[in-house]
Amino acid sequence: MVSLQYCKNILRQSKVLNTECVLHHPLFYGGQGVRYRKLEVILTTNVDKLGKAGETVKVAPGHFRNHLMPKLLAVPNIDKFAYLISEQRKIYQPKEVEEVKVVPKTEEDTMKEYQKAARRLENAKLVLRRYIKIDTELRSPVEKDEIISEVARQLGVHIEPENLQLASPLSTLGEFEVPLRLPKSLPLPEGKVQWTLDVKIRKK
Repeated sequence: MVSLQYCKNILRQSKVLNTECVLHHPLFYGGQGVRYRKLEVILTTNVDKLGKAGETVKVAPGHFRNHLMPKLLAVPNIDKFAYLISEQRKIYQPKEVEEVKVVPKTEEDTMKEYQKAARRLENAKLVLRRYIKIDTELRSPVEKDEIISEVARQLGVHIEPENLQLASPLSTLGEFEVPLRLPKSLPLPEGKVQWTLDVKIRKK
C-alpha cells in the first residue's frame, strides 16, 4: 500500500503543488482503470444502438446502473439470469412468419371450382322469407343483390352479378328457376338446357 508521505514526495518532486503541469504517474492511471472497466450484461429487450434482446454486450457501469438496470432493459451476465432470459425468450419470442408462396391458378383449377360451385347450386334450393301485401304479392320485391348475398350465406357459393340472369325482381310468393350464366364448357345436368338456381319465397 502506498503511504500518504510517499504521494506527497511525488507531488513535490513534480512541482504540481506550485505549477499547472499535469500529473502523469502510473500509480494514478492504475486507480482510474477500475472506473472505465466495461461490464458484461444481457439485454432483456431490443435497445437502440446497443443490441437485440438476449444478446450479451459490454457497457459502462454507470450506464448500466443509472439507465439499463432501473428500466429492466438489461441484467448482469451471470448464469442465473442467462438461464431465465433464454427460457423467457422460448415462451414469449414470436414465431417467425413462414414465407407463403402463392401458386397461380391454372385454367384446369378454375374449371374445377366452377364445376363444384355449379353442382352445389344445381342440387340446392335458396329459401327466402317475405312479408306479403295482398294475397301472394310481396311488400318488397327480391332484388338480384339480395339473391347473390343469400347464395353466399346459405349455400357458401360466391357468384358475380353477371352470373345471375334476373330479368326483373321477384315480387310474389312461390318457386322460381333463375337462369345462371356459367362457362359453356361446363357439362349441363341431364335433361337441362341451361344452369338454373331454384329460389323459393315463403311467407314470413
